[in-house]
Amino acid sequence: MLKILFPKRFSLVKAFTATFLMFAFIIRLTLYFWSFREIDFSFLNFIKIFGIGFLFDLGCLSYILTFYSIYLLILPTKFYGSKLDKILTNTSYALVLFFMIFSFLAELTFWGEYQKRFNFIAVDYLLYTYEVVQNINQSYPLPFIIGILIIATFLSIKIAKKKNALYDTFNNSDTFSIKIIPTLFWMLILGGFHLNVKNSQAEKFLNQYENEITKSGIYSFFAAYNSNELNYYDFYKTIPSNTTYKNIKNLVTAKNDSLIDTKKSIKRYIFNEGEEQKPNVIFIGLESVSAKFMQRFGNEKNIIPTIDSLAKKSIFFTNLQATGTRTIRGMEAITLCIPPTPSRSIVKRENNNNLFTIGEVFKQKGYTRTFFYGGDGHFDNMNNFFSSNGFDIIDRKKKHRLNKKLLTERIQITDDEVTFENAWGVCDGDLYDKVLKEADKQHKLQKPFFNFIMTSTNHRPFTYPNGMIDIPSGTNREGALKYTNWAFDKFFKEAKNKPWFKNTVFVIVSDHCAYSAGRSEINVESYHVPAFIYNLQNETPKEINKLSSQIDIFPTLFGYLNWTYKSNFFGKDINTMKPKDERALIANHRKLGLLKGDKLLILNNHKNQNFYRWEKQTNELTLQKTDTLFLKETIFHYQTAFDLFKNEGLKLGY
Repeated sequence: MLKILFPKRFSLVKAFTATFLMFAFIIRLTLYFWSFREIDFSFLNFIKIFGIGFLFDLGCLSYILTFYSIYLLILPTKFYGSKLDKILTNTSYALVLFFMIFSFLAELTFWGEYQKRFNFIAVDYLLYTYEVVQNINQSYPLPFIIGILIIATFLSIKIAKKKNALYDTFNNSDTFSIKIIPTLFWMLILGGFHLNVKNSQAEKFLNQYENEITKSGIYSFFAAYNSNELNYYDFYKTIPSNTTYKNIKNLVTAKNDSLIDTKKSIKRYIFNEGEEQKPNVIFIGLESVSAKFMQRFGNEKNIIPTIDSLAKKSIFFTNLQATGTRTIRGMEAITLCIPPTPSRSIVKRENNNNLFTIGEVFKQKGYTRTFFYGGDGHFDNMNNFFSSNGFDIIDRKKKHRLNKKLLTERIQITDDEVTFENAWGVCDGDLYDKVLKEADKQHKLQKPFFNFIMTSTNHRPFTYPNGMIDIPSGTNREGALKYTNWAFDKFFKEAKNKPWFKNTVFVIVSDHCAYSAGRSEINVESYHVPAFIYNLQNETPKEINKLSSQIDIFPTLFGYLNWTYKSNFFGKDINTMKPKDERALIANHRKLGLLKGDKLLILNNHKNQNFYRWEKQTNELTLQKTDTLFLKETIFHYQTAFDLFKNEGLKLGY
């Protein structure tokens, strides 16, 4: 049988098949033992993981070998071993082999960061080569890795030569009829796999680590590319839109709100009693600071003491959840106060200009609006999103990159303002210094300002200025957290001496948690983030323990400021929530969840759902019979959020 599938002309195909499947097996075995503590081990599951995984590897392999097989099929016998044949074959084999080995090694680093096979994050990062290459270079010994790749490629070619794979490929007289069978073999595998197999079909287990290990990383990458923007109506359970809008209006409307119209909209007036206050507002997005890093939630390492101290100086939201697992998900939730749209954040979607954001509310009240980022805001489309929604931009513009013309003012963090920077931009200390400088200018304009700051130091490669803390730069996340806290502390010490400080409110929320992977399809404890409103006049510091979401933080601030304003938000003032209203919308790339108390419903992109009871102490999910009313409430949130965005219901003037 092997001779039929791999005649002499297909000797190199045989060598590549063996090499690919060997590397794939080694990587899968490595990931298996790497994650052994998280796996629900059984011998049957072990067999399933590697059996299904082998089929996915074979399918992935067919995408590579089908085209080469067709080349081998159509090239006449008289050209076997010709100069052109040797150049095309040797060059292609070496390049494909190199990138194959590179992808397998890259899977290990990706797994170390995300505990996932390649997914939408890998796809997104492919668009930002500068940041990603620099991050890899600063996080790992890149020359050493490239050396390993070259050596591994060289050894693989040498082994193929030793097995006479190259010699036999060029020196044979195989006819068209001999070559047609192996060619059809790979074509049939490719056709069957491409038309009938989805990446999600590898997910046969309740344990998410086992599901991910079963997959093929290369195939997962291209599957993520194809599903990087899902249409809710095509992939998720739906309800007639008239029903969803009627019910979502009841869910988002508070007692004193007044709906503006009866069409497919949630627009309403939010009424708050009392004299309106108009302090300056500075929002600080803390990169990857999980609630579990705080002493208040049991951490005894005292890593972030200044951030910890806010617990007793602020309005402290102890049960606030992030909507997603990436910075742009946090930005989407905080600026638009909307449940996450499936697969891709609105920050990165097309037609995301002129939306009703928190910036529009600030504009109604006479504020300037500025977005601060220490890196090049081209990354993840942040600058285009904020600029096209009325924010001025202050970032670290890269000289190597041509930038699209922005709709608002853009100010560069200049070289003389930088003491340290890495792949993601300047360190938090330099970013805060720029904020202080610009706030001084804004204060002189005698107009209230709203500044949106996104930090980045607490991100791999975890590098920062030396000598500031007791952990050397680039060591680990704990060092990055300590520096994050150091810069945060320095910022507030200097801000307190500014003439604008007394009349400035600070909203501090993490964009997402540091770690999101878990055994279940949504790891609930990895959405809990710290959130504070600090320096609010006439308000006594206190804890608010209501279950809430990032989408609620600014509606809550507007409530404290007694603002009456037009709203198009799903988010609500947390203080107006009754126990039955408490909820959090938590999601990842394809799973959309609603959490209420110990109940969690997750919509998946196969028009199905799972309903769980969540045990907070152990973070375990126990599958339950679906609660129909709970299912409908989940659909109301996500379907209407998607519908409003796609049909421009979030636009200004809609």
